[in-house]
Amino acid sequence: MNTAVLEDLGLTGAEIKVFLTLLEVGSSSAGPVVGKSGLHNAVVHRALHSLADKGLVTYVLEGKVRRYASVPPKHLLAFIDEKKEKIRKLLPELDRRRQLATAKPQGTVFQGTRGVRELMQTILDTDSKEYFSYGGARISADILGNHFWDGFHRRRIEKGIRAKLLFHNSISDWAEYLQKKKLTTVRLIPHKFDEFTETIICGSRVGINIYTDKPFGFLIEEPAAAASYKGFFDMLWKQGV
Repeated sequence: MNTAVLEDLGLTGAEIKVFLTLLEVGSSSAGPVVGKSGLHNAVVHRALHSLADKGLVTYVLEGKVRRYASVPPKHLLAFIDEKKEKIRKLLPELDRRRQLATAKPQGTVFQGTRGVRELMQTILDTDSKEYFSYGGARISADILGNHFWDGFHRRRIEKGIRAKLLFHNSISDWAEYLQKKKLTTVRLIPHKFDEFTETIICGSRVGINIYTDKPFGFLIEEPAAAASYKGFFDMLWKQGV
């Protein structure tokens, strides 16, 4: 079982193992959890207490013995909502601190698959109503996932951002799929782009994604740079069909 998503929620390895063990054994004292999980007794007790504090484990007293049980897995959604609410309340203070910065960075590197996804979402956080992209190939779907791209373009369309997308003609099926979406125009070009790179221009932002085994992206926030990349895009767009 891939437990990475539970780690993303902030659970430790011990908490995850104890939570999953309780799901399997049901209501139990700490002893069976220690035996089945293979964790040290003290580690299990710390994990049980922290999971109880997070509302993911409950317990009842039977005499002097505590019997623990995990909450139904669907309660993890409430746990996520609680975290989101805490972050939402924190956002004004975080934004205030960011605005105190004397100089806004013009270039930011985003590492890994999650980082590239974050770059793409940042691209859309703009007042611009135009989005231009060229390059990329199937590898971007393999790395970021079709589900991500569907959600990304859905958000773009909801924000009323019109897209012009330029692809190599070897991925015409993907181009045809996107062409059916609102506010989306796609052209194909015979010149083969490097399948490991993709360039996006939106407003004063330029995103450059590199799809290698360890993908990363570079976000430039500079009107002059965006205008330069847009000029190159326009030249390629005229060659498309």
